Amino acid sequence: MFEQIKLPYSYDALEPYIDALTVETHHSKHHATYTKAFNEAAEKAGMADMTAEELLSSLDKVSDPALKKALRNNGGGFFNHNLYFANFSENPAKEATGSLKESIDRDFGGLDALKAALKQAALTQFGSGWAWLVTDKSGKLSVIQSANQDNPYSDNTSLIPLIALDVWEHAYYLKYKNLRGDYIDNFFEVLDWDKVKALYEKSVG
Repeated sequence: MFEQIKLPYSYDALEPYIDALTVETHHSKHHATYTKAFNEAAEKAGMADMTAEELLSSLDKVSDPALKKALRNNGGGFFNHNLYFANFSENPAKEATGSLKESIDRDFGGLDALKAALKQAALTQFGSGWAWLVTDKSGKLSVIQSANQDNPYSDNTSLIPLIALDVWEHAYYLKYKNLRGDYIDNFFEVLDWDKVKALYEKSVG
């Protein structure tokens, strides 16, 4: 059974950057709905024993178009939001360190440049979708976009996601209205780079 992340912080812990009502609605309504629907679709497809990453990478094996769509959309919603919420902290590390910092400096020229690339990807994602920091198995970092609830696994990229930046309107509209750029700037205020580093080291280890 796929389990929705239990937040390691309270709904109001990310204030003033992401407001409590948005976190509560996003997590307890949107994410919970994706999780429930994903579990139902995975059971129907006989794929509930897989990890989310394995299942989303195996969508081509699902012959029923409607079931495949349900798995892609709800599985993406499940996985993407688990990563999104997991990388936040009420006391985040504001700087990358260690091997992650070295790779950021090598591939982007520094943390500010990486943030600018992620912001650009998030701002230019038309409609609903995500901006991602990803790595390949060799440790090379890059920034990509995806529409709707797609992600590097469902898109069969062989890339490993490290940061999921949600630009669906439900992620920011209660507080920021149409000011997506302000939300993106404040996303970085609660992003914990130590958590990103742990994912990076696990991915390339």
